[in-house]
Amino acid sequence: MGSATREALASSRSVLSDSVATIDLATGESLFSAGRVVGASSQLLSALADPAASAEAKVTLVKAVFGSTVTPQALELLGAVVAERWSDHDDLLAGIEDLGLRATAISAPAEVSIGAELFAFGTAVSSDADLELALASKLGRPAAKAGLVDTLLAGKVSGQTLAIVRHLVQQPRGRRIGELLRQAAAVVADQAGMSIATITSAGALAPAQLQRLTESLSERYGRKLSINLVIDPAVLGGVRIQIGDDVIDGSIATRLADLRLQLAH
Repeated sequence: MGSATREALASSRSVLSDSVATIDLATGESLFSAGRVVGASSQLLSALADPAASAEAKVTLVKAVFGSTVTPQALELLGAVVAERWSDHDDLLAGIEDLGLRATAISAPAEVSIGAELFAFGTAVSSDADLELALASKLGRPAAKAGLVDTLLAGKVSGQTLAIVRHLVQQPRGRRIGELLRQAAAVVADQAGMSIATITSAGALAPAQLQRLTESLSERYGRKLSINLVIDPAVLGGVRIQIGDDVIDGSIATRLADLRLQLAH
C-alpha cells in the first residue's frame, strides 16, 4: 500500500467516523453499488483516480453520476473518497469498498456478529468445490452470483452480511472467495476496534482454556479479539493461532515435521 493510499484511507475513515449517527445499511449498500459502477467503467475510474484532476472536479463528477442513485450519506462519503489522492486505480476501488464495509458494520444491531457469519459462510464454501467454483468463476455473470448468494443466505444471516457477500462476489477484483471473506471480516472487526484470531486445534477447547488463551492474546496484541475456532484432527494436538499475518504454531503436527527435518540433516 502506497503512502498516498494510507493517507487517503485515514482521511476517508475520519469522515465516516464523523457521520456514524446517520449511517444505516442503505449507506453501505449504496457505497458497494457505486464502487461496482466505478469499477465497471474504465473512463469513470480513470477520471476519479486522476491525480492531476482537482478534488472539486471529482466531487462534482460524483454528484452528477450518483446524486440520484445513492443515499445522501453515501454521496458525502463518496465525495470524501474521490477528493483524496490514491496510489493507483485499484486502491480507489478498495477505498470505496473499505468505507462500504465499515458503514455496513456500523449499521449492524449489537446482537449481530457479521464476522461470525462471514466465517461460517467461508467454511461452507471452502468445503464445497462446486460452490466455490460457482462463486469464483470469471465466466459467471455478477448478477447470477448475487442471485446464488441470495438463495444460500437470504433469511439465514443478517442483512449486513448478505449485503457484504453479494458485493464481494460481484466485484472480487482478482481475489479468491476465501480471501474476500477474510479481508471483509478483518475490516469489520477493525471497525469495532478488534482483530480476528483464528485458532485451530485437533478438538474442542474447554471454555476456561479458551478464555485464558483469549485473554493472553488480547494482552499481547493490545486489543480485543474476535475468535474463530477451527477443528482439524490433522494438527494432532496443541493449537495453531493466526492473527493477521502473525502465525503462532504450537501444534504437535508442526513439531513433528520440524523434528523430521532436523533428523534428515
